[in-house]
Amino acid sequence: MFFKKKKRNLIDDLELASKWVAKALNSSNYQADYSVESLKEIDRFFKEENRPDGILSKNVGQILFSLGAYVGDVFIKEFGGKWVTDDGKDAEINVQVVLDNGISFLPVVSCMKVYQASEESNLYTLYLAIKQAACELIIQ
Repeated sequence: MFFKKKKRNLIDDLELASKWVAKALNSSNYQADYSVESLKEIDRFFKEENRPDGILSKNVGQILFSLGAYVGDVFIKEFGGKWVTDDGKDAEINVQVVLDNGISFLPVVSCMKVYQASEESNLYTLYLAIKQAACELIIQ
């Protein structure tokens, strides 16, 4: 055997999931281009597809993980940062993004909250809150 297969890890899964969900969203007429504005599209996706016959009615765990991966990538692109993972219990849910400004959050958990309470919570508002917090850090 000349080549060893690289063992996949959670970081690899996040990258694959993010790309998969972006492609799936784009094919379903949602604009998923890793821009901040695309967070509004994810919010729209939750509003439109969180119904008994909607896309979120099947494979919700995989979709929420993938949306979390996408959201994390958007924030990393916007603010700089990195994924932080561990191999602990519920690692896929508790995967964390640590931004270059020191702010951290759990994008999969954030997506779960939007899914569970779509009218009260959204991802674009999370972006605005983190942007505001980042500005306050700069001012201090």
